[in-house]
Amino acid sequence: MSFATRFAPSPTGLLHRGHAFSALTAFEAAREAGGRFVLRIEDIDATRCRPEFEAAIFEDLAWLGLAWETPVRRQSEHFADYEAALDVLRARGLVYRCFRTRREILDGMASAPHGPMEAWRGVRLSQEEELRSLAERRPFAWRLSLDAAAAALGGFEALFFVEEGQGPGGEHGRILAQPWKAGDVVLARKDVGVAYHLAVVVDDAVQGITHVIRGQDLFEAAHIQRLLQALLGLPTPTYRHHRLLLGPDGKRYAKRDRAETLRALRLSGVGAADLRAELGFS
Repeated sequence: MSFATRFAPSPTGLLHRGHAFSALTAFEAAREAGGRFVLRIEDIDATRCRPEFEAAIFEDLAWLGLAWETPVRRQSEHFADYEAALDVLRARGLVYRCFRTRREILDGMASAPHGPMEAWRGVRLSQEEELRSLAERRPFAWRLSLDAAAAALGGFEALFFVEEGQGPGGEHGRILAQPWKAGDVVLARKDVGVAYHLAVVVDDAVQGITHVIRGQDLFEAAHIQRLLQALLGLPTPTYRHHRLLLGPDGKRYAKRDRAETLRALRLSGVGAADLRAELGFS
């Protein structure tokens, strides 16, 4: 299979230098390999995503000199794909309805026997309790059962992924997946619909992504995504996590911290070539 990678931003704000570095890293890797560069819009969170931010993504990336395949895949247009994957997991008894609130889960984690850092592991309700909760219209999330997943795979000892870049702790090479560190993750909920982990593994498979190139802040996500790939019978891409770009304050660029946007840089007179050179790209 030929090399294919992607840049997959969420349209919840304007792009900044950190996004530019990640997009250029993936784009240049595809160019050097003579492969495909895919732009994907991860807009499953309808409460935060905005059309104007999506338009700004296209504008900023074009300004940087990037080109991508069309049509662009928008997650909001493919909920049926994610629901089908969730149906597979439901049919195999690998997910369960969790009616606990976020507050209840946080309180439970704080009082765990091994301390507050223990990952959340839920308990399936009895059929009677579940039916009663559904009749009361209590909100719930579909969570992946790590216990059921381990039973289905005969344990996690043979679950690996290849890291060509470097994780935050210097992880490189053949990595043993440790999905238990994430606990029973949410795969879907009523307010947001499908969750990130499930959507991204389905998208990567559908789009033929062979190399996932992204920041080290998402390294831990590879562990649970590798598990989902195994459970759903999906191909496993090679991972290549890159360093995070830091601002003058030593913190990584982030939308929530109102990092200087690419639009602001462009309007201030900074040229695309100048920014590319600043980020280490010719």
